[in-house]
Amino acid sequence: MPAETAADPHLRWPPGFASGADDRRAALVLSALGGITARRLLERAAGHHAAAECLALVRRGELGSGTDRRLADEFDPTELARAVAACGARFVTCDDPEYPRQLGAIHDPPLGLFVRGSGLPELDRAVAIVGARRCSELGRELAHGLARGLGSAGVDVVSGAARGIDAAAHEGALAAGAPTVAVLGCGIDVEYPRASRDLLHRIARRGTVVSEYPPGVPPRPFRFPARNRIVAGLCRATVVVEGADGSGSLITGEHAMEFGRDVFAVPGAVNNPLAEVPLALIRDGAGAIRGVDDLLGDLGLDGAISPPPDLSLAERAALDALAGPTLPERVASDLGLGLADALTLLLSLELRGLVRSVGGRYESTTAVRMSGGPSTMGLSREGG
Repeated sequence: MPAETAADPHLRWPPGFASGADDRRAALVLSALGGITARRLLERAAGHHAAAECLALVRRGELGSGTDRRLADEFDPTELARAVAACGARFVTCDDPEYPRQLGAIHDPPLGLFVRGSGLPELDRAVAIVGARRCSELGRELAHGLARGLGSAGVDVVSGAARGIDAAAHEGALAAGAPTVAVLGCGIDVEYPRASRDLLHRIARRGTVVSEYPPGVPPRPFRFPARNRIVAGLCRATVVVEGADGSGSLITGEHAMEFGRDVFAVPGAVNNPLAEVPLALIRDGAGAIRGVDDLLGDLGLDGAISPPPDLSLAERAALDALAGPTLPERVASDLGLGLADALTLLLSLELRGLVRSVGGRYESTTAVRMSGGPSTMGLSREGG
């Protein structure tokens, strides 16, 4: 379904709502008011076609809560802007060129986004990968491999920076040397979860961290379902890798279906609790995929995936030697190396999530293909 068709039932921001200097300042204050949902503000924006007019409604007590009215008088937009700049972010309103047009096709599009890092991707080059926080090791590997494959194919991976599948997806994209987008359910400067602090720093350097919440807004459970509509809304497709009953990944997948975007899921055993969400989505029409080749094929992308750009020549050759589950002795023989050197290369690749050891044999975790085989690498114990 085209995005334009999916957008028809949804309210949109009036053109020019936050384009003028006064309206932009008002939009910044409105974005900082916690008691007014995007839907409620959109409903009033339809009759009051400028952000400054809506802010005046709040100050008169005609919109929002009593707390919102008090904060609307207390918040200084200049100070808010300084706080945004202090954390290395910028405020992008619905009228700015940087605001993703595809968000106009979702329900309750945010009035503005707080953005750290590079810009947000176009619809056609963005895919979301989401799933369980308490995922299995296999699920983690699948998410990493899917993201690395997408990144190598020139697609930006979008996720929520949570533990488990989200973090593995971001790591996979970064391993491919590709940008990735983390959508937060808290203030743009809040490093949550704490375990993702280093990951968020790397994402901000290589890709983009985005939130509809200004600096200082704490993570609260109700903000994460709201965050999920932005994850799905930014992307041409959403992929769900594991999710138990009650998982937020189901919400993201349902949002994507509602927005007319493609949805894919990795199936699992019917008695596996982590397969509950993927199987439910497949039953509702999501595409079933087994790995990165299926996903790239269904998206109409080239299935040949380039290796991460920072791999050494020796690491590239070792990865190329893994046409299937392969003994390290065979890798050593193919590359003309001693067994200890081959094991060192394989361990390096395993630590990066590019290979795994199964029953003493090594296999690639993704469908990586190189140009040229190990016999053309000219590796030896002295060179490579």
